[in-house]
Amino acid sequence: MTKAVINRTKSGEIKGFSIKGHANAKRTGEYDLVCAAISAIGYTALGALGELCGVHSYKESDGCLELTLPDDMTAEARAKAQIILETMEIGLKQVENQYARHIQVRYKEV
Repeated sequence: MTKAVINRTKSGEIKGFSIKGHANAKRTGEYDLVCAAISAIGYTALGALGELCGVHSYKESDGCLELTLPDDMTAEARAKAQIILETMEIGLKQVENQYARHIQVRYKEV
């Protein structure tokens, strides 16, 4: 199962996220479309954060993707980052709504 954790401050701002694990939604010999959807959502958010906000620092390993927004972002970049991360959250929740056996989206206050 994939576990996605959205890290939010007390004020509700998304500070970062972690996506860990494999969905294991495939049958033998098939490609895991649920895992691919989760990965596409995560990597699209990373690409947008890099291109639009100048955030290029994240951790990546097999079955793990993590990002924490830097503290020294401009107000404009931080506002854009919030839209990107909220959009990522919506995408992950939509996948969870269809494939709850394979992904959990949770929240952590940071």
